[in-house]
Amino acid sequence: MSFLKSLFGWGKPASDDGAASVAAAAAIDHKGFTITATPFRNEGQFQTSGIVTKTVDGVVREHKFIRADRHASMDDAVTFSLAKGRQIVDEQGERLFR
Repeated sequence: MSFLKSLFGWGKPASDDGAASVAAAAAIDHKGFTITATPFRNEGQFQTSGIVTKTVDGVVREHKFIRADRHASMDDAVTFSLAKGRQIVDEQGERLFR
């Protein structure tokens, strides 16, 4: 029976899906914006995604992004998500929230 469990993935610990790692993902400040990497597991890999936030006139504005890029490890996905967030801020700046 344990052979079938390992073969089909039954009985895996819940923390094996990478969800705990997403909560601990990095956040950086870049040109007055906060960029948070939020990659998620998708089809056995980690999808590039993140959130760009900035407080404008006392209101926190937020832009979520998801890209098609996938990575084998959570660390690679976090690094790439932060780089992509910096690129979005550099290209769009304040226009991001219009």
